[in-house]
Amino acid sequence: MRKNREYKSDVFSMLMESKENALEVYNALNDSEYTNPEEVEIVQLERGVSLSIRNDASFIIDMNINFYEHQSTYNPNMPLRSLIYFVNTLQDWLKDNDKDLFSRRQIQIPTPHFIVFYNGTQKRTEYEEMRLSDSFYHKAEELQIEIICKVYNINPENNQILKRKSAVLEGYTYFVEKVRENQRQGMNLEEAVDSAINDCITNHILEDFFRSRKDEVKKMTHLDYTWEKRERLIRMEEYADGEAAGIRKGKIDSLMEILQELGDIPEVLQTRIESEKDLQVLTSWLKAAARADSLKEFREKTGLNI
Repeated sequence: MRKNREYKSDVFSMLMESKENALEVYNALNDSEYTNPEEVEIVQLERGVSLSIRNDASFIIDMNINFYEHQSTYNPNMPLRSLIYFVNTLQDWLKDNDKDLFSRRQIQIPTPHFIVFYNGTQKRTEYEEMRLSDSFYHKAEELQIEIICKVYNINPENNQILKRKSAVLEGYTYFVEKVRENQRQGMNLEEAVDSAINDCITNHILEDFFRSRKDEVKKMTHLDYTWEKRERLIRMEEYADGEAAGIRKGKIDSLMEILQELGDIPEVLQTRIESEKDLQVLTSWLKAAARADSLKEFREKTGLNI
């Protein structure tokens, strides 16, 4: 059994702990003009609910309950996860507001909205919608329940108009891209994050946030990247091991995908990897890539300094 992600907070969720930031992002998405952060109610699930089924940010404004999730890895199960988020949050809301499910009067509940901000390296469209009904085993003409997740690609070249409306989204995108750029230049993860934070402070990008929470950001970013690499390796190895007619090809493809996130792969290195026949060697390279913070570190660990 895989260990739960018990440090669920990452930089995005840290940013969204602020009512001011939550309100700004909400206004940007909805072209609204709310000005009072005190109208925002940050939602936190009661203790006893596993962190593995909590989302990055939830808040209520004007009886609209918003579930925001950041993703660096595409996940087609977001509508199903969103259903779980909503049900758990709604249970707490009913209890906190003394609502009786057996009342003879109809209970009015907050209208839910599910938003995903995608900033992974895999190419995705600028905007897409994911539906719970796509997961139904039997396709029904008349749906009894539906959840729609709106997915916004916030990578640098996407949704620029939206990001210009929100310093939070624009700044977060800038920070993530700076970390990646630093890694492509050969920095290890710790150096890349530290440099990106200093760059943001120097250029007055979310300056107050990074000044006040620099150490926490460094810790959470490291944990987040470590988790993502671990999960990516597990998925890729499972895929490679189960590929009946092409185990070797599956491992090579998985390895190349991980390395592409660390930087531009030299042609000579790619040729060397693609020529490897030994599955055990490829497996060891996969593990090394998943643990490496840069291409330089991967090549040093594997002896592929060619």
